[in-house]
Amino acid sequence: MNRVVFFDRDGVLNVDIGYLWSKEDFVWMAGAVETIRSFNERGWRVVVVTNQSGVARGYYQESDVQALHQWMNEELTKQGAHIDSFFYCPHYPQAVKPEYAMACDCRKPQPGMILRGLAEWQADPADCILIGDKEFDVQAATAAGVKGYLFDEANLLDFVRKNGIF
Repeated sequence: MNRVVFFDRDGVLNVDIGYLWSKEDFVWMAGAVETIRSFNERGWRVVVVTNQSGVARGYYQESDVQALHQWMNEELTKQGAHIDSFFYCPHYPQAVKPEYAMACDCRKPQPGMILRGLAEWQADPADCILIGDKEFDVQAATAAGVKGYLFDEANLLDFVRKNGIF
């Protein structure tokens, strides 16, 4: 069985500027690259689970989200790290784009993205964690049987160490 660390994206791996889709606006959160690399080195699978309602709101396209995630991994590779999987939810019940206007099982606090990550990596929820910056991230983790941590600091690596994760 694999161990998986699930990360929310905005506010955990990168500075949250609201509806981020462009690499030009992307800024890594302090300690994020080092934290990802440390999990990689310890044999954990690293998975991003992120609500991206900006797609449903018409701010950007799914292809923009996918391109940003690819760019993130390219940047991480240059620093000896990587993300194994990205899951995102483009849905939003009050969407301006009708095809995305729905209540779904993937939009946190629903656990759908986490459950898909557990299945993809054949992981036992009891051996996995999630780090998010919103209470609904932790709620999604709990619903999936994963221990959730609420990140509310400036440096991700310091947070992981302080909480005894490694």
